[in-house]
Amino acid sequence: MRAPTASPELFASLADDVVASGSETIAMRSPLDGEGIHDLPRSSADDVRDAVARARLAQLAWARAGFAERRRVLLRAHDLLLDRRELLFDLIQLESGKTRGQALEEVFQSASVTRYNALSARRVLRGRRRRSGVPLAMTTRVRYRPKGVVGVITPWNFALSLAAMDVVPALAAGSAVVQKADDQGALTILALRRAFIDAGVPEALWAVVTGTAHEVGETLTDHVDYICFTGSTAVGRRIGEKAGRRLIGASLELGGKNPLIVLDDVDPEQAAADAAYACFSAMGQLCVSIERLYVHRAVAGEFTRALVDRLRSAELGSAHDYTIDFGSLTSAEQLENVEATLDDALAKGATVLVGGRHRPDLGPWFYEPTVLTGVTPEMRVYAVETFGAIVSLYLVDSEEEAVLAANDSEYGLNAAVFTRSARRGRRVADALEAASININEGYRASFGSVDAPMGGLKASGVGRRNGPEGLLRFADAITVSRATRLIQLPRTGREYGAVAEPFVLLARILRALRRR
Repeated sequence: MRAPTASPELFASLADDVVASGSETIAMRSPLDGEGIHDLPRSSADDVRDAVARARLAQLAWARAGFAERRRVLLRAHDLLLDRRELLFDLIQLESGKTRGQALEEVFQSASVTRYNALSARRVLRGRRRRSGVPLAMTTRVRYRPKGVVGVITPWNFALSLAAMDVVPALAAGSAVVQKADDQGALTILALRRAFIDAGVPEALWAVVTGTAHEVGETLTDHVDYICFTGSTAVGRRIGEKAGRRLIGASLELGGKNPLIVLDDVDPEQAAADAAYACFSAMGQLCVSIERLYVHRAVAGEFTRALVDRLRSAELGSAHDYTIDFGSLTSAEQLENVEATLDDALAKGATVLVGGRHRPDLGPWFYEPTVLTGVTPEMRVYAVETFGAIVSLYLVDSEEEAVLAANDSEYGLNAAVFTRSARRGRRVADALEAASININEGYRASFGSVDAPMGGLKASGVGRRNGPEGLLRFADAITVSRATRLIQLPRTGREYGAVAEPFVLLARILRALRRR
């Protein structure tokens, strides 16, 4: 088994980059073996305010540097991420308990996001001429001004890629960032940040703070010009309310109870292999993980047998190589949540098809991928996001029944449909109530499409990351119009009387020309 390249000396060096003036720390443990990784400094409210003030000064020069300079720096950061991939793999595994393959996904996604925003920012955000109200009498241009200082609050479950998806477009747009990192993913984020600093991003331009949501998160939201949050719907509502009171923008990617529909024309073996990964990548601890399987009765027997066989034969473990299929839950709290959810379901009549066991022989928080049947509405697992290693399987008799069941949720983050027919896949996708929909994939097709927006409907959030939409959220549109003096606009009643009919004629001409 390959040994990790990260070292205690590196951990200490990265932790020193946290903006923290006090001596308070918290000991962090790895889910792979339960051993201590490092002592993470704790930031205070004063540290947050200081970081925002320094970022605000750094942002002025960064905005003036222009698109070409920002592009050069970000493309250099892209190359450094790839050069340092093994270290990033190690840190992701140590902090999250993921497999090497899932860590690879995060690094590849982060590099793709960096390249896309470096190359797209000028095209999306450059000033451009717009049609004026009265042709010849005036001209109009729209320019984009960076927001200023962006607050980013990221979770532990996708620490690297979720940070990149919010921080990098903010930097590309000319803004500064103060990021509150979750304790469990802080080293990964600090290593990401260091690559960007080494590429030429000014240190004060991207600050990282840690600490409690109450003290640090609240203070951050109180002082930045825009806030990005990824996490629970309950917390997202509070952040959205606070942002609304301050009249600043917010993008909030929140909870999900993501469905996958398996239609009657699939290859059951292939569908089961894809579904296993869609449900249990990172042990289901992804915002886009599948938690509900709706399987057409015609293929349910073969699909279920194949899924059970696939999960029973999967390799669970902590190796820092590519021999492992599934890793660990990330914390004692996650294990407690999964066990409580399963106990509730079993007490109310659900049945375990596969899994359902804690595996302390592998590590403190390992848990077998678990599939339940017989799930009913009074069970917690039916509608509440588990965010862990449990998925519910339901039989359906038609495409329509599956769509209605999939949409019967307060959430609308991610959804998927498996079918051999591209036409059926598109038809079902058009009927599903989710902001990201995948055909013959669980989540990676949409998640990896960095030129397309990603976000949530209903209680799954507001705003979008990725694509042009992900860049535009970090800039204010400014309209600049100029009177040309070629045609004098009316100012007096007599002047209005003289131009009234010509203005009507102009409107009719523009309509005939089908001009906007």
